Amino acid sequence: MASTVLEFRDVSVVRDGNTILDGVDWSVAEDERWVILGPNGAGKTTLLQIAAAAMHPTKGSAEVLLESLGKVDVFELRPMIGFASTAMARKIPRNETVIDVVLTAAYSVTGRWNEEYEAIDERRAQRVLSEWGLEGFADRRFGSLSDGEQKRVQIARAVMTDPELLLLDEPAASLDLGAREELVTLLGGYASSSASPAIVMVTHHVEEIPHGFTHALLLKQGGVVAAGPLAEALTSENLTETFGLSIELSEQGGRYVARAA
Repeated sequence: MASTVLEFRDVSVVRDGNTILDGVDWSVAEDERWVILGPNGAGKTTLLQIAAAAMHPTKGSAEVLLESLGKVDVFELRPMIGFASTAMARKIPRNETVIDVVLTAAYSVTGRWNEEYEAIDERRAQRVLSEWGLEGFADRRFGSLSDGEQKRVQIARAVMTDPELLLLDEPAASLDLGAREELVTLLGGYASSSASPAIVMVTHHVEEIPHGFTHALLLKQGGVVAAGPLAEALTSENLTETFGLSIELSEQGGRYVARAA
């Protein structure tokens, strides 16, 4: 039986009197790939921050990789979690080489200083870049890359340390159609591998759900509308309730399309 990597029980987050998450119960197993959907302000990124051990709930309990937040040294926990987000990308120096962007994940820093890396680290970094369609990019400057290339470098950095949990916050945001499809295809291959860790991805669009994803969590105003296997949670009815608009969902070849009814 697969072990549990995330266990949220009655998790709530309140900031300045505003309830961002409200009584969330949610569990993720090591062999599951989850997509989180919901309108702006639904609490998606906050949920991901707790999963990344970057935030504690105001109420309830959250276990990450079998460790209870509030009872564990998060600085020991975080290296086991891969996290790619726009906020993280802003911390990467634009003149950093791509190989160093990926390598520095080993020390959880975003700019190379005086760290020393072994040849095995450099070989792994090169291999990870190749896996994400970035062959020959090692000496390029991060700031010179296209949006799609930067997104793939961020994910390569997130998987560099062979994490037990991979968190992706809107990885396809701002990408054009070609770059989006290239990234979704790569993510689908990665998600479909039994060697990959548990994955949780936040997105606004069902069209960005890759092959290989198994579960969905739908949030609205901080609460759970639906959670479970894709076939059960990702339905026209649940999307309609989540977004407050009559939505028709269709599926073809393992990819989804949503349109206003």
